Amino acid sequence: MRPLSAVSAASWRAIRGVLCDIDDTVTTDGQLTAAAYDALARLHAAGLKVIPITGRPAGWCDHIARMWPVDAVVGENGAFWFRYDREKHVMHRQFIDPPALRARHRAALTAIADEILSAVPGTAIAADQHYRETDLAIDFCEDVPRLPDAAVQCIVDIMHRHGLIAKISSIHVNGWFGNYDKLATTRALFSQCFGIDLDAERAHHVFVGDSPNDAPMFGYFPLAVGVANIRDFSGRLAHEPAYVTNASAGAGFVEFTNSLLEARQKNE
Repeated sequence: MRPLSAVSAASWRAIRGVLCDIDDTVTTDGQLTAAAYDALARLHAAGLKVIPITGRPAGWCDHIARMWPVDAVVGENGAFWFRYDREKHVMHRQFIDPPALRARHRAALTAIADEILSAVPGTAIAADQHYRETDLAIDFCEDVPRLPDAAVQCIVDIMHRHGLIAKISSIHVNGWFGNYDKLATTRALFSQCFGIDLDAERAHHVFVGDSPNDAPMFGYFPLAVGVANIRDFSGRLAHEPAYVTNASAGAGFVEFTNSLLEARQKNE
């Protein structure tokens, strides 16, 4: 991973859209700081597409799509995308799985959750589980004392035994039935909402993230950026970002935003 200063001015000026994780990428210690929210607003005001790509639940994503300075949001690690039409006051929601299948999966996930809580002491169902449509989120450090890596891996192993996809974020292990992920649904969003072939346009978009569930995005985008706390997962990433900020979490996102916008302003 190279320092953010290694990104060329030409690469920054070619960017048309910013995709970003939320937890510990835009937020800091579970809080959305004024500086980080301002960074999102400045990116959006500059005419860039701004799209959070998060593991957070549908309930949160409805709020984010409506209230934040963003163009759309991909949630629950790729289970859906939401986009709010501010002119027509209409929320567009596209899920990968139909309602009946999601209901069957939720019932199965409840039983798997009980097994995990019994088998791995110190875990808890994530506080935002009630607002989820598609996945199971097991908390290993957000509202519980941080569990050791071996316990986190045990959660992953149980999910795998039941046929779930399991991904580790900075705070949760998320598990779901299906073959989607953050990247697949992001590509669908771009095609369906914006008429953009992201495969052809990936050099014009940047992704910013911080944890293993961001690895598909890191591997896909030539200009992928990790905030400095990505180093906490050194050796556990299927793909590393090409660049890394000096600062962690929300401060790193502000650092990224300043670098991008300063390069664009110099070209004006």
